[in-house]
Amino acid sequence: MQRIDPAQILREIDFFTTIQIRFSDIDGYSHVNNGVYFSYFEHSRAVYLFEVCEWNIMSIGTVVARIEIDYMKPIHLEDEIKCLVHCTRTGNSSFDLEQYLVGESKAGGSHVFAKCKCTMVAVDMETMRPVPIPSNSLSKLRPKA
Repeated sequence: MQRIDPAQILREIDFFTTIQIRFSDIDGYSHVNNGVYFSYFEHSRAVYLFEVCEWNIMSIGTVVARIEIDYMKPIHLEDEIKCLVHCTRTGNSSFDLEQYLVGESKAGGSHVFAKCKCTMVAVDMETMRPVPIPSNSLSKLRPKA
């Protein structure tokens, strides 16, 4: 797996949200359980869509069509983590987000702990059928050229 420079990712991606690591996130191996990473990424996507894209999910929702995670370094309870989110592609009803868990480990040093690629689909909340991405959100979602 290719090593990712955390400083470069922090320069390239504007949006982030801080992740609170809870005691209940820790498993028997004394690090964050791999399944919890999905929750961290899900929370960050929701904050990104709400704060950056001004997406009103009560009328047009989003569902995950595909997700993949690369685990690079275990996260421990006292590490300080944030999740960076940016859009890499938009379509008519779907879009791709790339996310990174980055931060400082208690042991020292800045790290990329995990990377996520997620394809989302805009859906009508009543029918759960795909619909076009709302135009006001699309303009904020579009990847930088």
